[in-house]
Amino acid sequence: MPSLKAIRRRIASVKSTGKITRAMKLVAAAKLRRAQERLVQMRPYALRVGDMIAELGRGTESEAHPLLAQRPPKRTLLLILTSDRGLAGAFNSNVNKAAFAWLRDHKDQRDHIELHIVGKKGRDYFKARKIDVGHVYTDVLNQVTLERAGGIGRDVGAAFIDGHFDEVYVVYNVFRSAIMQNVKMERLLPVMASEGHESPDQAAPTADTLFEPTKAAVLDALLPMHLNVQIYRCLLESVASEMGARMTSMDAATKNAGELLARITLAYNRARQSIITTELMEITSGAEALKG
Repeated sequence: MPSLKAIRRRIASVKSTGKITRAMKLVAAAKLRRAQERLVQMRPYALRVGDMIAELGRGTESEAHPLLAQRPPKRTLLLILTSDRGLAGAFNSNVNKAAFAWLRDHKDQRDHIELHIVGKKGRDYFKARKIDVGHVYTDVLNQVTLERAGGIGRDVGAAFIDGHFDEVYVVYNVFRSAIMQNVKMERLLPVMASEGHESPDQAAPTADTLFEPTKAAVLDALLPMHLNVQIYRCLLESVASEMGARMTSMDAATKNAGELLARITLAYNRARQSIITTELMEITSGAEALKG
């Protein structure tokens, strides 16, 4: 049985851990509110950009722009969005496992699959499994901006246009609530001009679309912007998902610390009472011996 001093040290350690997890939960909750606000503001814009691309792309041939080019999927790029830190429940592991499962199932159907990863957790996961990782973007989810998303978009778009990859997918967590995040795999390139987010009852335009100054100039401006906006939206989804997962995880950890503290305190009180009882029995026995 551990000594009272060892039990007291453990009680102090559990109390300290509980304070840390409680503080981390409060920080994650505050960041989650801000991330949710940004995501709610961004989602309609990103979906409307997709609708605009779909509308402009009706009747557009894939040769009209390099980002629309349809090629046999022999070389694939996976853009995997994870975080730089842990203590966020299954946020990172769910994305990594989904990407790894897709990689395992499709490696025989592709000549080459390359991973570009946002976050250290994804990098560490795949390096531990002896899988080569291409570009790694760190310190992105800590401060997501459209400029940083645009940097990733330029890298991905340039690699696709140069023919290094025939298709580009992004794997990320879609934020549903603080306790629910769903892993989604979404194709970024080639841009599917025929796909939009219109309601089924929305009528298609009957008039021919006029492009000013030219159709090529409009596509040159809109398609890279569409790619950057979609990556930005995915990053915001990941930020909100990470904060929600961390808040939930730290809440559970705080509750577990409280339950553990109660059990250790009970064990401490029992051990202390046992020592006191033993000492009283020894005193009583000594007193009786002196009387005899």
